[in-house]
Amino acid sequence: MKNIKSLIKKCTLIVSMSVMSFVANAAEPLKIGYSDWPGWVAWEVAIEKDWFKEEGVDVEFEWFDYVASMDAFAAGKLDAVGMTNGDALVIGSSGAKGIIILATDYSFGNDMIIAKPGISSVKELKGKKIGVEVGYVSHLMLLDALEKAGMSESDVELINVPTNETPQVLASGDVDAIVAWQPSSGQALTAVPGSKAVATSKDAPGLIYDTYVVSPSSYATRKAEWEKVVKVWYRVVDFVNDPKTRPEALSIMSARAGLSPEAYEPMLMGAKILSLAESKEAFKKTAELTSIYGSSEVANEFNLKYGVYTESQSVDKYIDPSITLGL
Repeated sequence: MKNIKSLIKKCTLIVSMSVMSFVANAAEPLKIGYSDWPGWVAWEVAIEKDWFKEEGVDVEFEWFDYVASMDAFAAGKLDAVGMTNGDALVIGSSGAKGIIILATDYSFGNDMIIAKPGISSVKELKGKKIGVEVGYVSHLMLLDALEKAGMSESDVELINVPTNETPQVLASGDVDAIVAWQPSSGQALTAVPGSKAVATSKDAPGLIYDTYVVSPSSYATRKAEWEKVVKVWYRVVDFVNDPKTRPEALSIMSARAGLSPEAYEPMLMGAKILSLAESKEAFKKTAELTSIYGSSEVANEFNLKYGVYTESQSVDKYIDPSITLGL
């Protein structure tokens, strides 16, 4: 009898500790990664104004370089992270699948092909060396621009360069053009006087969507909290897009990026921040670039063609529009 009581006591203690552990884990804040892109820096508005607290959701934002943020997500250190829809497929193909629950924006000029002085069009890049991070979103934009100019990848010579190093490479004279997004694209234009953006993502709206990707486990167990996060996001969007509050938004965002509001404003204009109504349109399933589904299919085909991964990804499994469509 004594042994039975002792066993019951031990079992009760184990159950109690398990419950306490579960409660502690459940109480942990949602860990969200963000990096230096206007559609993600905008979160800083909600962070500074305590809007998450007002909404009743506990979050912890962590600032990263872009690639490092994806690595942290893949390693299970984050519940969610900002990344392009194409990169979400790349990360997912390696086993770190995520669910896109939010389309924050699409690139609308921030991604650029910048040529050295003397080159004024994409056609003039024929036979030239182009510095680009092969297999990533800049490569996709380059191929789209070449195709529109009646050219293909075989008409140029690609030099694989990390995006954050492209300004230095263009300045060195080792290449004739580079492909990069802000702030690297802006730095390249400054570093090489007379250089010119011969094509930008404004020429292909929807080719590059910027999204928030949540781990399946976090989404399955804490969807109610993610609903609150998405609700806060659209409050941020209204604040950023409203002419009356835009100056304050610019001040907050530029401070996070370490720039003046005047210097940051062109970067913000180069990302089309989607309103709730525009996001609902983007989540409609069509084959067009205006749809995140159509855009992601283009990215999937690109990734397969260039050996980024070898097995086609099911785009539908990466996207859940239910929270946005339910608002």
